[in-house]
Amino acid sequence: MQVETLTSGRTSILMMDFAGVAAADAEKRRALVTEARPLAEEELRQKGAVLLRGLGVDSAADFHDVVACFGDPFVEYLHGNSPRKAVHEGVWTSTEYPAEYDISLHNELSQAYRWPDRLFFCCLTVAQAGGETPVSDGRAMLSEMDPEVRARFEAHGVAYLQSMHGGYGLGRSWQETYETEDSAKVEEYLQAADVSFSWTDDEDLRIRQVRPATRRHPITGEEVWFNQAEQWHISNLPKKDADALLAMVESDEELPLTATFGDGSPIPIEDLEHVRDLARRNECAFGWQRGDVLMIDNMLVMHGRHAFSGPRQVLVAMT
Repeated sequence: MQVETLTSGRTSILMMDFAGVAAADAEKRRALVTEARPLAEEELRQKGAVLLRGLGVDSAADFHDVVACFGDPFVEYLHGNSPRKAVHEGVWTSTEYPAEYDISLHNELSQAYRWPDRLFFCCLTVAQAGGETPVSDGRAMLSEMDPEVRARFEAHGVAYLQSMHGGYGLGRSWQETYETEDSAKVEEYLQAADVSFSWTDDEDLRIRQVRPATRRHPITGEEVWFNQAEQWHISNLPKKDADALLAMVESDEELPLTATFGDGSPIPIEDLEHVRDLARRNECAFGWQRGDVLMIDNMLVMHGRHAFSGPRQVLVAMT
C-alpha cells in the first residue's frame, strides 16, 4: 500500500493506494480494508478525509462491503434536502442535482437533530469533465473567519425553513423527504426531532428548525463550523434562477428552502459570501478514478460537488 497526502489551502486528504485488487476478490478487499482501518481512522481524525484507491470496487454491493468494515451503514435517509435514489441497502446516489450546477460545500444533515458521523463516497463512473467531490476543513473556516461574522452566527444560530408540497409544487414533496405517505408518522418524527411544523390548506408541510452554527467534535473536542446556512439561502442559486423562483412565490415561506438567523432576522448577503469564499479558499479536490472510495468525517470537513459533463455515478453511504 502506498500513502500520499493531497493538500490545498489548509485542507488535506490522505490517499491510501492498494495498487489493484481484482473486482471479484471480495475477501481480499475486506482483509485489506480491515488491516488498514486503524491508520485510516487515525488520519481521519486529523485530516478529516481519507481516499481509498485500488480496491477493485465495482458495484454498490462492493461499496457497501467496504463501508461495513468501518461501521453499520445507515439504512434510511430522512429529513435531507438533496434528491437521492436508493441503489442498494444503505447505499444511495450521492445526489440527483442537475449536472450543470456546483453543489456548495456543506456538512451533511447539519440542519437536523441527528447527522451521520462519517460519509463514504464511491465513484463507479467518472465524468468526462468536472464532477470532483471537494472537501474543506471546518476548523480552518472558524480560524480564518471575520470575528464579527462569526460572532453573529454564534450568537443567533441558524433557522432552516423548508416548504414541502404534498404531491405537486416546487422542490421536494414531504412524502419523498420522509419516505412515507402517512402524515401522522411525519408529525411523530418532527416532534421527536424538535422541529416546528405546520400544514397548509393545500397539504403542504412547512417546517422550521433552529440549530447552532458551530459545534464541538465529540472525539477531538475541536470547535468546527457546522451548518448549511449559505447552501439553504436563496443567494446560493444563480441570480437568474433565484429571480425566477422568487417570481413564483408570494412570500419567502413558500420557498422550498431558505435560511435566516435563529432569531428570524435576515442573514446579510455579505456574511454568506464571506463564508463561501473561505470554504472555497481551503477546498481540496482530486480527480476521481473508478472504484475510488472517499471517507470523510462529517463534522471536521465539508463536502460539495463540482459541475460536470457526461455520465457520472458517485454513490454515498453513511455511518
